[in-house]
Amino acid sequence: MAIIITNECINCGACEPECPNNAIYEGGVEWAIGDGNTVNGPYTLEDGTIVDAQQRNKPVEADYYFIVPDKCTECVGFHEEPQCAAVCPVDCCIPDTDRVESREALLAKKERLHL
Repeated sequence: MAIIITNECINCGACEPECPNNAIYEGGVEWAIGDGNTVNGPYTLEDGTIVDAQQRNKPVEADYYFIVPDKCTECVGFHEEPQCAAVCPVDCCIPDTDRVESREALLAKKERLHL
């Protein structure tokens, strides 16, 4: 499952540099699958939509930091626990129960993001 940042976020930014997938963005910032990795060309999102990896997408949230679910692997393959949650001073980085994924699925996503 992906991690989400709740509206209790205080916009401290501690989480952003900790993400090995560059999945965390400041509120209001456009994002791309290819940010911070080597992915280029077409990329299939979890919902089946095909996008260009460099395509800029609308922010998930306007007012506080957010995590792009298609880039979040819960740090599987990198760390023992999600690093955003480990460093968050207000505990607003929590599992997204609407996006449950197996360890194998998270590892597969990691491999797609880090060619």
